[in-house]
Amino acid sequence: MDKPQELSSKFKAKFGSVPTLYRAPGRVNLIGEHTDYNGGFVLPAAIAFSCWVAIAPRTDRKLVLHSDNFGETVEAALDGLAPRATGKWADYPLGVAWALERAGYRLRGANIYIAGEVPLGAGLSSSAAMEVSTGYALLDTSGYQIDRRQLALICQRAENEFVGARCGIMDQFVSCHGRAGHAMLLDCRSLDFRLLPLPPEVDLVICNTMVKHDLAASEYNVRRAECEEAVRRLREVLPSIKALRDVTLAQLSELRALLTPTLYKRCRHVITENARVHQAASAFESGDLAALHHLMADSHRSLRDDYQVSCSELDTMVEIASGQRGVHGSRMTGGGLGGCTINLVAKADSYEFKRRVALEYESATQIRPDIYISETAQGVEAVPYSSEADMPRVQRGT
Repeated sequence: MDKPQELSSKFKAKFGSVPTLYRAPGRVNLIGEHTDYNGGFVLPAAIAFSCWVAIAPRTDRKLVLHSDNFGETVEAALDGLAPRATGKWADYPLGVAWALERAGYRLRGANIYIAGEVPLGAGLSSSAAMEVSTGYALLDTSGYQIDRRQLALICQRAENEFVGARCGIMDQFVSCHGRAGHAMLLDCRSLDFRLLPLPPEVDLVICNTMVKHDLAASEYNVRRAECEEAVRRLREVLPSIKALRDVTLAQLSELRALLTPTLYKRCRHVITENARVHQAASAFESGDLAALHHLMADSHRSLRDDYQVSCSELDTMVEIASGQRGVHGSRMTGGGLGGCTINLVAKADSYEFKRRVALEYESATQIRPDIYISETAQGVEAVPYSSEADMPRVQRGT
């Protein structure tokens, strides 16, 4: 059974009416980690894992949300929404509804059935995919024209202020604006972006370590606070800076005495990572795959040593992957302390890469990974039932 038909059938069984369907993709970040909330640059791509939403309007101002993944139904009145996160899945769609209302959109009540394909806790932005798909569906059902840039910002606000995760704009933005066959060079301050064609001879291979350490969420917020403290200290001498994006490596070295050793390392990662993003974009445009290999390796080392958001499982996965035939780059991706690595692998070698990495990682860690050879995908969209044949394919499992 294809996904639109399956989701429509489940919605009819649950709510007794015919829905409209939407999907928004997760993302993998090729390079540019922990730079987005520092006003910097990132290079993500939308992937062929999506959050799907089936929706039909109600006559009242109530949202009835059902999660296929969790088997739970939650009801909420649109007139009574307020930031009071519970730590559960419903915080994300309810937060988006709250943020849309706060932005001046008066929404219709709706029955909503949510089915997520993006692996949870893997650093592939399952939360942003849920936010964007729900937000797009609510706006369309309520009769509003959709500004994708505005939608991304509203979804980010929902996650920052309702859910309580201080994420940057990257995840929501690429879920809104992604394009199949392309990565996106995004300036997270101006929101200007450029789409970069990916080399047709290279596959994106995502290796899920299947671990997520307990400190991951709290450490993310700690890192952001550390960067903000560093900017506060540096601004005593550099009053015009707004974020670490505005600081050069030479300035950082000159002003090192203003920072603790930890803050210095955090700054060094962000500043050098921003430079690597631009170098990687140039490498994609020129087809210089050898340069990508070095840039991704340097990025992982910086995340491990300066930003300290890697872990033994991620390091093991990158080490194993880097030794395989046909690999043009490997690094951790996402917030870190577990989750996934992203690997650029020659198409001719990707299935053997997948087989060997799975065997070697399980042998080293006694953990069986999930490895996905994923196509890139379009950003959020309404999905007519007849369009499923044109959707990107994902090859799952090990």
